Amino acid sequence: MRPFGFDNSYARELPGFYVAWQPAPVPAPALLYFNDALADELGLDAALLRGAEGAAFFAGNTLPDDARPIAQVYAGHQFGGFSPQLGDGRALLIGERLDREGRRRDIAFKGSGRTPFSRSGDGKAAVGPMLREVLIGEAMHALGIPTTRALAVAATGEQVYREQPLPGAVLTRVAASHLRVGTFQYFASKGELDKLRQLADYTINRHDPALAGTPGRYLGLLRAVAERQAGLIAMWMNVGFIHGVMNTDNMTISGETIDYGPCAFMEAYDPAAVFSSIDHGGRYAYAQQPHVARWNLARLAETLLPLMVATDDEAAVQAAVAQVTAVIDAFPGLYAAALLRGQRAKLGLGVALTSATAADDAEDNALAADWLSLLHAQAVDFTLAWRRLADAAEGKGAPLRALFAETEALRAAAAEPTALDAWLARWQARCARDAAAGGPGAQARAAGMRRVSPWIIPRNHRVEEALAAATAGDLAPFQRLLAALLRPWDEAPELAAYAEPAPAAITAGYQTFCGT
Repeated sequence: MRPFGFDNSYARELPGFYVAWQPAPVPAPALLYFNDALADELGLDAALLRGAEGAAFFAGNTLPDDARPIAQVYAGHQFGGFSPQLGDGRALLIGERLDREGRRRDIAFKGSGRTPFSRSGDGKAAVGPMLREVLIGEAMHALGIPTTRALAVAATGEQVYREQPLPGAVLTRVAASHLRVGTFQYFASKGELDKLRQLADYTINRHDPALAGTPGRYLGLLRAVAERQAGLIAMWMNVGFIHGVMNTDNMTISGETIDYGPCAFMEAYDPAAVFSSIDHGGRYAYAQQPHVARWNLARLAETLLPLMVATDDEAAVQAAVAQVTAVIDAFPGLYAAALLRGQRAKLGLGVALTSATAADDAEDNALAADWLSLLHAQAVDFTLAWRRLADAAEGKGAPLRALFAETEALRAAAAEPTALDAWLARWQARCARDAAAGGPGAQARAAGMRRVSPWIIPRNHRVEEALAAATAGDLAPFQRLLAALLRPWDEAPELAAYAEPAPAAITAGYQTFCGT
């Protein structure tokens, strides 16, 4: 196959950090999905890749001349237990490409067969889970949340065996990099400090080049990752996203969301919501995500400490420990600030974003927390509640009140204000102060709120319907759902079916699976 324009810096600069490997050939490659917009970002020839040559490439049968496929090695804490060697058990980094903006992007396969790190797995993937990566990843991208993305999904023409035989597929995933906390843990746990330093310097050059060569670069890297992850988790929380498997091998250094296996979007608001079939103890529940991110960050800090201290001097060691501890201890504040910025936008508080006082922060934190408590008390749909609050901002309160049926029934019976009434009065007073300080008027406020509170999210029942149909050979429901997810802010009549929550009976028993 003709050259792809790959530049393989990871393979070239980090020998010993991977195993060179080839994807397994498949009998009948066929393209199920191709991301034209992403291909354009990457400067690729979409017309060529949509044809038979592209299908053969995306299934792993024919690679470009400049590809250097490798299986990366890493370790990881999985549900709190440390596995000293994991690695790409069904994935291969095929190469890296500079996109139209000069950003280095990994192009990798998932589901391309066994590797030396597969352990007891078959290294394959099924159509459903790979198309799920498309739906959720593209939805996250449309929502403005940093994420890996799907360039293509190719059917393989063979069966993979899970609980039942399923049609096989290979995903082509694009990422800023596949560097993970677990990548650092692998070399740190083996005591290979030269390789650990090599990895850290490569990572800094790639993701934080301003730190390259500076004396405090390893502490700076930790701070940068903390800032990226604080912002990322806050964005997850503000759209009700639950990752489901926040192991350290699934926490990227780049700050992108990676691995859309047992993830889900919450419908009825519940801080304890868990959908992953393997998260029996709720370790990765919705409200636990910022705490887990901090825990994962502490594991990264442990790997960087040996690079920060070139001596056994006790005072130097303690000073370095104090430095990384300060970063870990600062994470909750970084996260809280990012979360509040997002919540203020969703509450329509424009001026408060730039001129808030400590008293404003306390008031707005309480306002957001009490709003969420109202949602929790009646299991109100998280996404629609925020959206209907935008209606209330311009004086249309009925759609919001309709979501609080129990409260409205009590209000009608007692003819007296409810907790919702009291909260709305507080919010309206806060909006009035914001407007008096130069903030937007009612219509502009509502419009701004709708730009940050989506109407369309990947509703779990719609995702399952689309994937079941695709598995059976009908891609039309998948294509329609994907088109809707790319328009998360548009409250258009033709999209109404995708905005409706699932029936309670479905939501109550809904589980997601890792796809392996």
